[in-house]
Amino acid sequence: MSYKIRNLELRNRVLLAPMLESNDIAFRLLCKKAGCGLTYTGMVSPLSKQKLVLDDKPAVQLFGNSSRGIASFIKKYDSEVSLWDFNLGCPSKLSKRLGHGGCLDDLGAIEKILKVMRSSTRKPVTIKLRKSDKAIEIARLAERVGVDAVGIHARTVGQGYGGEVDYDFALAIKRTVKCPVIFSGNVGATPENRNQKIENRGERSVDRILRDFDFVFVGRACIGRPEIFSELVGGRKSVVGFKEYLKLAKRYGLFFRQIKYQAMNFTKGVNGGREMRRELVGAKSVGDVERAMGQCINV
Repeated sequence: MSYKIRNLELRNRVLLAPMLESNDIAFRLLCKKAGCGLTYTGMVSPLSKQKLVLDDKPAVQLFGNSSRGIASFIKKYDSEVSLWDFNLGCPSKLSKRLGHGGCLDDLGAIEKILKVMRSSTRKPVTIKLRKSDKAIEIARLAERVGVDAVGIHARTVGQGYGGEVDYDFALAIKRTVKCPVIFSGNVGATPENRNQKIENRGERSVDRILRDFDFVFVGRACIGRPEIFSELVGGRKSVVGFKEYLKLAKRYGLFFRQIKYQAMNFTKGVNGGREMRRELVGAKSVGDVERAMGQCINV
């Protein structure tokens, strides 16, 4: 079966959600190896001078509150990406202060940004929204100017990543537009809850979501567990533990603090994880991280 966003054909409908801290190149490559249909970067400013590493050919998520720098940035990296996304959902304090992400609700500014993105590439252009009074209007506007898919995290900016996800609101977005819609928010992503709603945590299975939506984002459930994609798409389980992450991190020269952060993530849910985290707190080098991980490094 063929799954498409515009002219981009994907191998399945389970996508890595755009996340700022965790989605480094090493982690994205592991998610892709495990069977993820498409990887997303975290938020990237089109005014950034930092060189992007895009060997996984990801979706690149831009953010900002004006179109400044977008056209030249897309031209620079267009051949290395699968699609371009614009963030209209980040609930961070920085987004609130600077008026971007989920706090950008100026329809004129949004329209200008999306028109520049659309005219700068033949690749798909998508957006990711939060629940708000203007979300449905923004979704309509986006489709009108040529956006190829809409992602919806059906929590408000004020909720952040807590509280109940408004599934009915996400369905209202789906009914509003004809383009594909990507569902995001509390996706239940373990074998035990794939086929049921977890009432006390507000989670829904990927299988259930994909009956209502075109694609699904898996976010926090895959942090430290990239192998979860092989479970969700029903493929052969890939070896994508911390040992593999560390090899890639060294190859790409990732900063120590990023490696330490990811090591912490990989200890969650494993035997002896609490003790490993205690040791990781005092780690001062990659060698310290390797020693602290102990048995987990072979997972």
